[in-house]
Order: sequence, then C-alpha cells, then structure tokens
Amino acid sequence: MKPKQHFLFLFLLLFTTTCFAFNRETDTLKTDRGLLLIHPIYHASLALQWNGLTIYIDPYHGAEGFKGLPKPDLILITDIHRDHFDFSTLQGIDLSQATIVCPTQVSMQMPKDWIEQVHEISNGESWTTKKIQIEAIAMYNLPEEANSMHTKGRGNGYLLTIGGKRIYISGDTEDTPEMRNLKEIDLAFVCMNLPYTMSVEQAVAGVLAFEPKIVYPYHYKGIDGYSHIGRFKELINDSNQQIEVRLCDWYAGEQQKK
Repeated sequence: MKPKQHFLFLFLLLFTTTCFAFNRETDTLKTDRGLLLIHPIYHASLALQWNGLTIYIDPYHGAEGFKGLPKPDLILITDIHRDHFDFSTLQGIDLSQATIVCPTQVSMQMPKDWIEQVHEISNGESWTTKKIQIEAIAMYNLPEEANSMHTKGRGNGYLLTIGGKRIYISGDTEDTPEMRNLKEIDLAFVCMNLPYTMSVEQAVAGVLAFEPKIVYPYHYKGIDGYSHIGRFKELINDSNQQIEVRLCDWYAGEQQKK
C-alpha cells in the first residue's frame, strides 16, 4: 500500500470508529493537549473523551446510550431528579474505575457499596482530579422559593477545565447571576424547558450575558413538547455572531414522531 493510501485508510478507519461505531453524533474541541470528543447522548446526558479519559454526565434513559464508549473514569451528576440521577442506568454501566462527583443530596441516595467511589462537592467548591478541574456552580429556579423544583444549593451545574478549555454544564437552572457572571467559557451546554428550567428567551439572555465561544442547547424537552432550538440559534446570532451555536438531536428522532 502506498504511503498516501495508507494514510487515507487510517483516517477513514479512525473516522468510522469515532462516528459510526457509537451510532451518535460526535463533535470536537481542540484543547492544549489534544482533541476533546463530545458525544451528545440523550436529554441532559453526554460523554466527553480527552487524553485517554472518559467522562459521563447525568447518565439517563438506559445504559445502551453509552454503548461503544469506553467505561467512565468520571461520572458527574447534577441533581436528584431521575433525568439526572438515574439509578437503573448507572447499574447498567461499568463503574469499576469511575469516580462519581455529585452534590450531597445525590450521594445520600447512593447504595452503600458505591460510597467509596463518591466525591461530594457543593456550590462554589472545586476539586481537581485526573488533571481536570471541577467547579460546582449553583443551579436553581427564579425567584428563589422554598417550593421551587430546583432550590439553590441542592444541585450543581459544573465548570470543567480540560486541557486549558473551560466547559460549562448548566444542569437544571434559570439564567441566574451565577450563570451570567461566568467568564471565558469555551463551551457551554445550556438547558431550556419550561416549566422546569427556563424559556428559550431566558436561555438566550443568559448566554448573551456570559458569551461562550460555543454553546449547545440541550435538556430542551418540556411538559408541552420540545423547545424551539432553531429559534434559540437565530436569536443568539442576531445579537452576537461570534457565538457558535451547535444544534444536535438529543432525542433520537423523537420530535419527528410527535
């Protein structure tokens, strides 16, 4: 095989392995230490791969959604609700080498035989492991009320620093001061589903305030169907064309079935 043909073969093999073996969309972000692979899974679930490490975030809707990915080194859980802390999905995942990062209210519901793998983190705290810095960001509903579905301090959004890139995962929140005051965000995942989190317009206002370089609308299935993520992209780029809005199908074609 000629050198050029050999190179092409390796490229196609890598592309096929990355994009088709997982049967899911795969995006990338260049970091100071190699590519970060981004795998949208379902709703608020996603996976990140970087430098030999694999991170699962809010595994939900069945372990088969992660089929083809390496077993996780880190699992981040944002809140107690089942679409974030899904015990049955976690049971189907190989947790043998995973550290589970979560708020206290989640760790209190963990089986006893998982506790040694759990690292609790609260709003405003940070922890570094495996060369990844994890900061817990407050996520909650506005106005702050005792009977809110998401009260301040119970759950965490997360700000990850991976290979010099800052990645924000909103969890279930509205456009709080904590979101609006974020700085130098390279990549963001922002929720938008009423009545649980926020409207498209609220999400737009929050994103325009902290100006991430790249943003994914995710967690956009609400009580009355799906938020209009195309409208989200349109409103963002009408105001700031420097923000790249990446649209993915987080619901495996469900919208076309409605």
